[in-house]
Amino acid sequence: QPSAPSRQASPAEQVYGYGPADLASAYNLPSATGDRVTVAVVAAFDNPTAEADLAVYRAHWGLPPCTTDNGCFTKIDQRGGHDYPIPDESWAGEISLDLDAVSAVCPRCHLLLVEADSNSVADLSQAVDQAVASGAQVVSNSYGGPEHADVSSTYGKHYQHPGVAIVAASGDYGYGMSFPASSPHVTAVGGTSLLRDDTTSRGWTEQVWNNYSGAPGSGCSTVEMKPFFQADPGCHGRTVADVSALADPLNGLAVYQTFGGYGWAQAGGTSLSAPIIAGVYALAGA
Repeated sequence: QPSAPSRQASPAEQVYGYGPADLASAYNLPSATGDRVTVAVVAAFDNPTAEADLAVYRAHWGLPPCTTDNGCFTKIDQRGGHDYPIPDESWAGEISLDLDAVSAVCPRCHLLLVEADSNSVADLSQAVDQAVASGAQVVSNSYGGPEHADVSSTYGKHYQHPGVAIVAASGDYGYGMSFPASSPHVTAVGGTSLLRDDTTSRGWTEQVWNNYSGAPGSGCSTVEMKPFFQADPGCHGRTVADVSALADPLNGLAVYQTFGGYGWAQAGGTSLSAPIIAGVYALAGA
C-alpha cells in the first residue's frame, strides 16, 4: 500500500504546507546541483494528470519546467513502454506527492515515473528493475507490505542494484517492519516532525513524527541479516530506519493533485520523507 496516511485539502487557490525553500532551509540543501541526475518514482496504477499537475506545482514555486517535451520528465509502464495501467485515485495522490517532493529538493533533476500494472510486489519490483534499466541513478519507493521470508527471498533481488540508490519508505503505522524497507540493499527512510524555530541556530526543530496522524515504521528484522553498515547491539537482524526526514502530514508538503484531488493539499507520511531523501541522493551526484 502507499504509505501516505493523510492529506488535508486546501481551499481553492490557497496553498498550505512547506515548499522548496523551506526544505532547502531546513536541510541546508545546495541550490545548483543535481543537473541531469535521473530520479525514478515507482508507484502502482496510473495518474493520468501527473505531468500537468507537476507543471502547476513547479510553476507555482518558480521551478524550471520539467516536461516530456524538454526531456526532463518521462512516464513509462513497468515494461518501459506506454501501455499505462488503469488509473487509481489513491495511487495518483502518491505519485503527485513523490514527484513534487523530488522536485522541491532537486529542481534540476530529471524525473522518471514508472507505473506498475498493480500494487502487487511482483509488479512493483519489476517496475524498480525497469527504472534502473531506463537510466535512473536514484529510485524512490513510497510503498510497503508486510515483511515475510518468502517475499524477501523472491523479490529482494529486484531491490539490489549496486551503484543505484534505492530508497524505501518505512511505513506510517509505528513499530513494525515492512518490505522493501526491510531489505538491507535499500535506504529505509523514517519520518520526523519539522517546525520553524527562530530561537535555534538552525532555525528549525525536528523530532520523531509520532502523533494521532501516525508514526514511522521501525523495528528489527526477523528475516533480513544485519548489513555491514549497521552495528547497533539490540538487533541481530536488519534495523529500520536508516535515516529520516519530514513526514508529519500536520506540517507537511504542499502538493498539487487534480485526479482524485482538488488541487492544492498538504500531504505527509514516509511517502514524503522517502522522495525527500531520494532528492538528497541526487543532489550529491550520480
